[in-house]
Amino acid sequence: MGQCGITSSKTVLVFLNLIFWAAAGILCYVGAYVFITYDDYDHFFEDVYTLIPAVIIIAVGTLLFIIGLIGCCATIRESRCGLATFVIILLLVFVTEVAVVVLGYIYRAKVEDEVDNSIQKVYNKYNGTNPDAASRAIDYIQRQLHCCGIHSYSDWKKTTWFIEARNNSVPLSCCKASIINCTGTLSRPGDLYSEGCEALVVKKLQEIMMYVIWAALAFAVIQMLGMLCACVVLCRRSRDPAYELLITGGTYA
Repeated sequence: MGQCGITSSKTVLVFLNLIFWAAAGILCYVGAYVFITYDDYDHFFEDVYTLIPAVIIIAVGTLLFIIGLIGCCATIRESRCGLATFVIILLLVFVTEVAVVVLGYIYRAKVEDEVDNSIQKVYNKYNGTNPDAASRAIDYIQRQLHCCGIHSYSDWKKTTWFIEARNNSVPLSCCKASIINCTGTLSRPGDLYSEGCEALVVKKLQEIMMYVIWAALAFAVIQMLGMLCACVVLCRRSRDPAYELLITGGTYA
């Protein structure tokens, strides 16, 4: 019965190490996705520390690949030193992922205040020319999120661009995609997106932060299982040095 348990633990541990390699790729992808999205929305929040969870999760993803390699070698050879190193590194990564979850929740809560403090400034910088960074950012989110203005399209009336243009029109990025020959005129409000952008930007950024949180939580659970299996192998290895190796011809460390 005990032999069956130890063999099962070793088999599960090898399988988990393969999952760690897949997890490494997924975590790096999630982190990169956050960076790419930040580049599209960076005008709407000034705190670059919001990217800390993404930086950590990319570092964890890179480390997980190395952990998977160490774990596979240590498990197959059943090296006590290798397994102990594996458990210690997993524990450190687990603590790091817990920190990612905590930071993710902290910065997720701060997103609304960040956007609220900066979005008005960005809209006031709009000048309608494509090379301008603020103008590109606003046109991008209005098209992508199907919104117009901060709270509604009427917010454009207060902007410098609208006052100077004197044509009673909002940017074409406010036009609904289904409307042909839309000119952005306020005399035809049915052609324009009615929802404001602030709430949608906050929602989008909070969703992205939740991806980081859930990814960190999911792989933290897998790592706990990995640590448990490695500890079972280590304890059995110490108490019964005569137990069967996972592969024939394996050597003790």
